[in-house]
Amino acid sequence: MLFSGHPRTTYHKAPVQEVICQLRFPTILTINTVEPADFQEAIRAEFPQYARRQDVTPPKITLSAPGAAPKVEQQPPVTNYNFLSADNQWKLNLTKDFIALSTLHYTGWEEFARHLDKPLAAFIKLYQPAFFQRVGLRYVNIFTRSKLGLDKTKWAELISPAYVGPLCQPDVIEENFLNCASDLLFQLDSSCRAKIHAGPGRVKSNAPGAAQDPEVKFIFDMDLSMNGKVPCTLSAAGLETLHGHATRIFEGAITDTLRQAMDPQ
Repeated sequence: MLFSGHPRTTYHKAPVQEVICQLRFPTILTINTVEPADFQEAIRAEFPQYARRQDVTPPKITLSAPGAAPKVEQQPPVTNYNFLSADNQWKLNLTKDFIALSTLHYTGWEEFARHLDKPLAAFIKLYQPAFFQRVGLRYVNIFTRSKLGLDKTKWAELISPAYVGPLCQPDVIEENFLNCASDLLFQLDSSCRAKIHAGPGRVKSNAPGAAQDPEVKFIFDMDLSMNGKVPCTLSAAGLETLHGHATRIFEGAITDTLRQAMDPQ
């Protein structure tokens, strides 16, 4: 199934690797050219570390007359302001087009929302965006069988058939599949949609000289969004709605066997 009415549950062995919230707004040029000193002062107690980088943007390609070479225009870099918590577990990004909060240490929605409340309120007060064009919430989940005591259990017994497809067939040898991923994009309601990537694979470390983990894991990447002209006053409610959808999708993706292995509270 894609959705489940199973009650929202906290798991001691939750698979969430990273959670990202991003709110996009109509371009505010001053953010790209003037350092956000007032914004930093408003959030400095929670995000004391600061850095700035220049993000390279892809060139703009314009097609001209038939047969003519396309016109390639280099785009100016985008200034990306980074604010980090003292323990490096929480990161806030601000650019001329979006504000985002991410963490690699997700313990629950309530704590995540608390970390977002003050920066979002300060941003709205200082920059007064007309509205948000996209309110997004992304959960990157990585299931590791060895950590759950499920080394000998097939993915077809742990993940809903909607996401494992051919692996459910009785004549299938799981190890013979080099790729068995699924990518879904569907509407959740009149304003929300979900983009999901799911499938087994190996997770590579990009750190120089880092040893690579040979174990096959299951990646379940949910990117939920609310699009249109979302009033700033409704952005928090929009995120609550997306979180509600995320719970139904996640619970619908796992079987009772996996649910119990994750040690529900």
